[in-house]
Amino acid sequence: MTKRMALNDGNRRWWTLAAMCFALFMIMLDNTVVNVALPSIQKDLHSTYATLEWTVNAYTLSLAVLLITGGRIGDIFGRRKVFLLGVGLFAASSAFIGFSQTDAWLIAGRAIQGMGAALMMPATLSIITNTFPPHERGKALGTWAGVSALALAIGPVVGGYLVEYVSWQSIFFLNLPVAAGAVAITLFATHESRDTTVLPTLDFAGIATITIGLGALTLTLVEASSWGWGSPANIGLFAVAAVGIAAFAVVERRVRVPMVDFDFFRSRTFLGASLVAFIVSFAMLAMFFFIAIYMQTIEGYTPLQAGVRFLPTTLCIILISPFAGRLADRVGPRPLMTGGLLLVAISLFWQSHLSVGSGFAFLAPGFVLMGIGMGFTMSPMSTAAMNAVDRTKAGVAGGILSMSRMIGGTLGVSVLGAFIGKPSAPEAYVTSLGHGLLMGAIVAALGALVSWTLISPDLAGATLQAPAGGEAAAPPAEATREAVGA
Repeated sequence: MTKRMALNDGNRRWWTLAAMCFALFMIMLDNTVVNVALPSIQKDLHSTYATLEWTVNAYTLSLAVLLITGGRIGDIFGRRKVFLLGVGLFAASSAFIGFSQTDAWLIAGRAIQGMGAALMMPATLSIITNTFPPHERGKALGTWAGVSALALAIGPVVGGYLVEYVSWQSIFFLNLPVAAGAVAITLFATHESRDTTVLPTLDFAGIATITIGLGALTLTLVEASSWGWGSPANIGLFAVAAVGIAAFAVVERRVRVPMVDFDFFRSRTFLGASLVAFIVSFAMLAMFFFIAIYMQTIEGYTPLQAGVRFLPTTLCIILISPFAGRLADRVGPRPLMTGGLLLVAISLFWQSHLSVGSGFAFLAPGFVLMGIGMGFTMSPMSTAAMNAVDRTKAGVAGGILSMSRMIGGTLGVSVLGAFIGKPSAPEAYVTSLGHGLLMGAIVAALGALVSWTLISPDLAGATLQAPAGGEAAAPPAEATREAVGA
């Protein structure tokens, strides 16, 4: 009987992983398919260019701002429950967008979609962390990262096909069967888990201050290229962001049940993983964004042709991530993350030498190196971060990690966008793009140094885990000192 129960639990673990991957697939797919549909949306809804920008920005803004809050709500009220709420909200908003009659409907629906994604994304990490033991967690997170890359890879292809042969609305209706599958599998296989070490109360002052701070920061990064970095609006928003984040830090030290335990950042491994998440997204997303513009405006590719040419990167991530996750369980995340970031730096350095007419043959080796490097970085990075915190705090830890990635990617596009400029003059654009990619290579190399310096060389990353019942274990003094970097 005991053997059969263990076998059933083992099977349910992998079904749970499948449900989390279904949800992540939706989130990442919607990051890419919408870009392909923008011209059709503009024609059908008679949208302005500014409206089209907010079709993307509304989703990015609500997702980035609410990730930490979504993770903490899951910790307190139940990760399975909040995950299902997020899936339902995401699916309902997708249907709402599909039936949109005006661009105001569309933008409102995209903002609600971001809220649903903010409930789902940290929940996927925290549920996996609480479902899999540390020695299997790297394998599970490697699969999770591979599915993320798969969604990014097929997004432009699927989006281009559906927009061309069905309608732009169909890219949103596609979420409905995926969401139904995620809900069904979660109800069947996933056990509920929550943080039982604190009272089930929300830190409303913390939620307010972090929402204001991150909202102002994300908005100013999103709009920096159009407003200008030195504009009064941008400077004012930066000031609001600084005050909001500082007020959040003060509030969290005073409330009885804080939303974020700042002792997380006394763990060198968690701090290092969060910094790497920021750095790698800064480098990678900016590369994707500006090389996509280069291929379409300078080389003359269509959006679909440009999307297909990114497949070497995403296919390498899909193939490498599960392998890297399993390897992280054996050798630890640090050497994999460091080597992966060095490959990313080499890739960006290679691509920084592109010129007008370089073509895909020149870019392809860099795309392959980028994919291999990202594959060896992403899942070990998630494994290191989630192994470095107590399982009872996994939701907010996943929210912090995801938020670091979102802010890093947004800042990368904004900073390099100001540096590179508009592609109106091909020679000048390509020259500045080369300089921007070189900057990205330097940032990635610094990320490798951060990884080697901060990530624990131990297999488990100086783990402080709670037992299966959810109560935090009292670790020995030696383990505690190691975990906080004393």
